[in-house]
Amino acid sequence: MQLIDTHTHLDFPDFDADRAELLARSHARGVERLVVLGVYQSNWQRLWDLALQQDSVYAALGLHPVYLDQHRPEHMDELRDWLQRLAGHPKLCAVGEFGLDYYIDNPDRDAQQTLFEAQLKLAAEFELPVLLHVRHAHAPTIATLKRFRLKRAGVIHAFAGSREEAREYLKLGFKLGLGGAATWPQAHRLHKVVAELPLEAVVLETDAPDMAPAMYPQQRNSPEFLPDICAALAELMHISPDELASASSRNACTLFGWTN
Repeated sequence: MQLIDTHTHLDFPDFDADRAELLARSHARGVERLVVLGVYQSNWQRLWDLALQQDSVYAALGLHPVYLDQHRPEHMDELRDWLQRLAGHPKLCAVGEFGLDYYIDNPDRDAQQTLFEAQLKLAAEFELPVLLHVRHAHAPTIATLKRFRLKRAGVIHAFAGSREEAREYLKLGFKLGLGGAATWPQAHRLHKVVAELPLEAVVLETDAPDMAPAMYPQQRNSPEFLPDICAALAELMHISPDELASASSRNACTLFGWTN
């Protein structure tokens, strides 16, 4: 089984003690490539260094809405500088993680929207796909994406929306990132949505170190768990794990422009 983890945060300090060993274990379980996402300006360099050091690691850079208080206006200028400097580099695969989060306490929706649209514009300018964080904000996200109509679209990370919301994203060319959330037995609505998704709509992810799957409760999530997540999701979709792994990897390679 060959897998791609399309959403991880392996640069986080949670992995400082055993990052190399974790990557080795993940590779041994068939996780061939991993996308590590930037969430604020101060982790971009660390993340980029990791991507350059590890053949299997690819980078995305962005400004996450949860860290809104840490972002400064000049960080958008710096993000553009990074994207311009790295344009065409094979290790840069997307803009992300960014988006809208209305679940957090007292979200500044106007500031989030401004930051969201600014990064969509950069993705369009540099012709990169986007890796989007969307929590309790599917309607404004879909409305915004309909206005921008990105040529390369991207991934809706940790999708847990409705059938109708899934359909809207798919019409816009987006893939739906599926990970640990759908493995939990209480996620009844999500189970029904996942069961109906076409294979061409899905990419697999862990969001490590967060969102551990049901088979590893209250543990640090890890890319090495991706085969178990794949098996659980394949059961929901009434297909084999190999079928899901193959489809997800094919979708990810198409999205990121990977030809080998």
